[in-house]
Amino acid sequence: MAQSIGVIGAGAWGTAVAMSLARSGHEVEIWALEADVVESINTKHENTRYLPGYGTPENLVASSDIKKVATDKQFLILASPSLYLARTMAGLLDVPNIKNGTTCIGVLTKGFIPSDKGPRLILETLEEVLPDSYKKNLVYISGPSHAEEVAMGKVTGLIAASENPMNSIRFREVLKSRGLLVFSSLDVIGVQICAAAKNVIAVAFGCLDAIAEKSEVFGDNTESLLLAAGLNEIQIIGKALGATHPETFTSIAGVGDLDVTCRSEFGRNRRFGHDIIQQNILDNFASLDDLINRITEIGYLPEGAVACKFVHELSEQRGLKLPICNGLYRILNKELRPVQFIVQLLDGIEV
Repeated sequence: MAQSIGVIGAGAWGTAVAMSLARSGHEVEIWALEADVVESINTKHENTRYLPGYGTPENLVASSDIKKVATDKQFLILASPSLYLARTMAGLLDVPNIKNGTTCIGVLTKGFIPSDKGPRLILETLEEVLPDSYKKNLVYISGPSHAEEVAMGKVTGLIAASENPMNSIRFREVLKSRGLLVFSSLDVIGVQICAAAKNVIAVAFGCLDAIAEKSEVFGDNTESLLLAAGLNEIQIIGKALGATHPETFTSIAGVGDLDVTCRSEFGRNRRFGHDIIQQNILDNFASLDDLINRITEIGYLPEGAVACKFVHELSEQRGLKLPICNGLYRILNKELRPVQFIVQLLDGIEV
């Protein structure tokens, strides 16, 4: 049965999910901030800015009117960057179907959101912005899912996590297609932690991968060592923040998403790690804060750089032992050289 669906955010991932939904016959409208993205989707049937080379279905319609995209939708999917997500959602509170809570809301955005009390999870922040009817009813969607392969229709697994089992099932049913396998989960905290922290590990993995290309000491075995130790650190963060299901970390939300983010040619965070070594990209920035403030100058968005700052704050607040995440923080903050970090790390990691 066709559903009316709005997608807020026409980056690569939001566009790919919108494409999959449109191919399944749903009525899909996507909001883009940039006029050229709206024009290219509506006239060229391609998101030439964020997902070039992948044709969008003709029934996928783009608009620059965010309230129009959200109005009278049975489902709303949020895919805006984490730094702007709460502000974007606050602008939709007077949309009638949001105001009265009749629209089922799912979230694709990965990362943490800053606050006066330190980094916060995505759904926790949105619940404070949205009407009370959305508390414990939002759905978080994640998994090993590069946008390019979803756009191509390649088989991909996702997890729809919600404290409301029926809403998890509703999103599972609307998202599933020949190319998307969707599973339900109740562990909204664990799934969110996996989605955010894996990008930090992927930047470190990219650094090691670039070093290994010219090293007689580091290789595939070393990279698997780093990946396993990284999963340990994600579990430590998850446990500290209240993840409810240990199996989340061995599911596609955990080890599955971590593996593809670290190893795939499409991974922006792995690419950023490579560029730290091969292009000396950090020479252009004075500190991690400077990098975050000027992150658009990189030319792509390495979410792991922003998440690394927040994970470091959580580590300091809660006394967490996270040698990979905190070592990467020191690299990005210009306190430690990458090769020095890798050598010290391999002496101190636990798996």
